Amino acid sequence: MEEYIKQKEIDMLKLLETLVNIDSGSNYKQGVDAVGHIITKLFSEIGFNMQKIENKEYGNHYVLTHHRCDQPEIIILAHLDTVFPMGTALDRPFSIIDGRAYGPGVADMKGSLVTLYFAMKALQRNHGNELSNVKIILNSDEEIGSPTSRELIEKESKNARYSLVMEPARKDGSIVSSRRGKGNYTLTIEGKAAHSGIEPEKGRSAIEELAHKIIQFYQLSDPEHGISVNVGVIEGGTSPNTIPDHAEATIDIRVKDASQAEELEEKMEEIVSSTEVKGTSIVFEGEMNRPPMEKTKKTQSLIRVIQEIGDKIGVEIVDTATGGGSDASFTAALGIATVDGLGPIGGNAHSDKEYIEIDSLVERTHLLAMIIKQLTLKKVKE
Repeated sequence: MEEYIKQKEIDMLKLLETLVNIDSGSNYKQGVDAVGHIITKLFSEIGFNMQKIENKEYGNHYVLTHHRCDQPEIIILAHLDTVFPMGTALDRPFSIIDGRAYGPGVADMKGSLVTLYFAMKALQRNHGNELSNVKIILNSDEEIGSPTSRELIEKESKNARYSLVMEPARKDGSIVSSRRGKGNYTLTIEGKAAHSGIEPEKGRSAIEELAHKIIQFYQLSDPEHGISVNVGVIEGGTSPNTIPDHAEATIDIRVKDASQAEELEEKMEEIVSSTEVKGTSIVFEGEMNRPPMEKTKKTQSLIRVIQEIGDKIGVEIVDTATGGGSDASFTAALGIATVDGLGPIGGNAHSDKEYIEIDSLVERTHLLAMIIKQLTLKKVKE
């Protein structure tokens, strides 16, 4: 199987170039659907059935199962969208420099879509039963928190035993065993406008109140224990000589485990329960949109299986924790053994220097195929 995958490296690069050169930012439905059309057509050619979930606002989602699918234990999560706006692919198309492939979304996660497809193709050529043990979910809004696909992922994953998530491997080749949970919140302050020179005493500054709250929110951060609070965007005011009657902030929080999320939300609610500037009012909205992906005993067992496979094929596997979010959090929260970072090795995601290591396309395709094969053998033996 490894030799077959090696022979397909040029085909992998051709497909990768095609995908990277299609703009598919989360809010550009036409481009996301174009990527989805290419990928699902390829899967249909190797015996996969497609369930398309139409989406008016974002790209369509897809559930792929082989025509011989029988109570699959393995759920595979991958996404079709990127963070880049329309025009990026034209300005910065696919390129290869010194053994690395560059371009918008090349690592996150168009390279992973390529390795996923060719792993399935290699397994199909091998005439095993592995494809009957796999269900693939391709969603189109992962980069904006999966607002329309979370329910789909949770529904389709509920009977799975293993979850393999196709975010790229870290720069050093590590796979991901845990992620911090993520929440997004909006804090809106309403005050009273007045002329700052003629009658400032009649005003109630929304910005002043917001400033108090920002300081209090930052004091909730506890990096030592994996808790961070960041006020990323603030807006307010109309002119320098007007007491501002409106101000708003967006807040990002990260936590290591579910108990921290509950405690942190309670503290934030306490902060916004009263005002420092008399005459102002507060509206606080938001939620945890990704639970923490915790490294459970089930996940540790799955990692050991992957490491054993890595030893057999000559790939050293190390796992790591990361603060970024992914759909892995959803399956992990369901109690499913979940491992992320199973795509090719890459770095600088979401930037104009995003890349993948070309050599890792073959390596990680082979690794993924062998993981699926081994997990299916376990199912048969049990």
